[in-house]
Amino acid sequence: MRGLISLLVCLASQLGAVAAATLTDVCPVGFCTLNGGTSGGKGGATVTVSTLEALESAVTGNDPRIVVVSGTISGAKKIFVGSNKSIIGRNGKIVGIGLSVVNATNVIIRNTVHQYVLATYEDAITIKYSTNVWVDHVDLSNDRDHDKDFYDGLVDVTRASDFVTISNSYLHDHWKGSLVGHSDNNQAEDSGHLRVTYANNHFFNLYSRGPMFRIGTGHLFNNYWNQMDDGVRTRAGAQLLIESCVFENTNDDIIAKNGYAVVRDVDLGIGTNESPAGTLTSVPYTYTLLGSANVKAAVVGVAGATLTL
Repeated sequence: MRGLISLLVCLASQLGAVAAATLTDVCPVGFCTLNGGTSGGKGGATVTVSTLEALESAVTGNDPRIVVVSGTISGAKKIFVGSNKSIIGRNGKIVGIGLSVVNATNVIIRNTVHQYVLATYEDAITIKYSTNVWVDHVDLSNDRDHDKDFYDGLVDVTRASDFVTISNSYLHDHWKGSLVGHSDNNQAEDSGHLRVTYANNHFFNLYSRGPMFRIGTGHLFNNYWNQMDDGVRTRAGAQLLIESCVFENTNDDIIAKNGYAVVRDVDLGIGTNESPAGTLTSVPYTYTLLGSANVKAAVVGVAGATLTL
């Protein structure tokens, strides 16, 4: 009984305190807790939007603001998200619209569903030249009915972005999942940046990039992968720490091309780890590991846009 209670406490902590979620939550885990933390629009006005025009207006500028997405907003456009914003879904779905966090800091995107963003508008969520971004409890998908370049990524972190956490999210049914670092040759711009945490995520039916790191520093823990063509890629000197994770129905779990990974308590299933061991053995924040035996049950059906607000 004591062990069960400990596990439940651990789950509540690492899954973002689902039952107690509020519009003013701050990032509680990963790299986005550093560099002053990530609080988004906390302290600013709360605005509820249900049209593309209202959404674009609400996320523009750098004043603190909590933007509640109510219902489905559809369009064909890329909109830019300013600093000090929280975008929170309340049964919120964003279809065909790319959210671009560019030259911004202190941004939160939570509890939203993102679908069918054409490559013309970049990724479903694009993070460039930005710091302290928390993407949490989002559902990201397109389809694999078109060629791999019809859509771009689901959530990409590039161009010297830093202090980013992607947590409790469901990335699925897509070609190119999540990318960190836009080029193998971008050492000068990206050196010392691209610190990204992936925690408690569910990756399903992706062709590749679950995620792929070019350069950068990645901490991946409590994640579950299923039916992937390949899973994690580490390239161009990237250093990854992968802990308490599970792969199922994936042949190439961890692939390296001049990248590195320290791997602990990872169930590789039928797959393999091809990465040489790296030097990233610890990270400068506290976190709790569920243990690979508990990850699948904790993540499936919980990761994604399931928060009660």
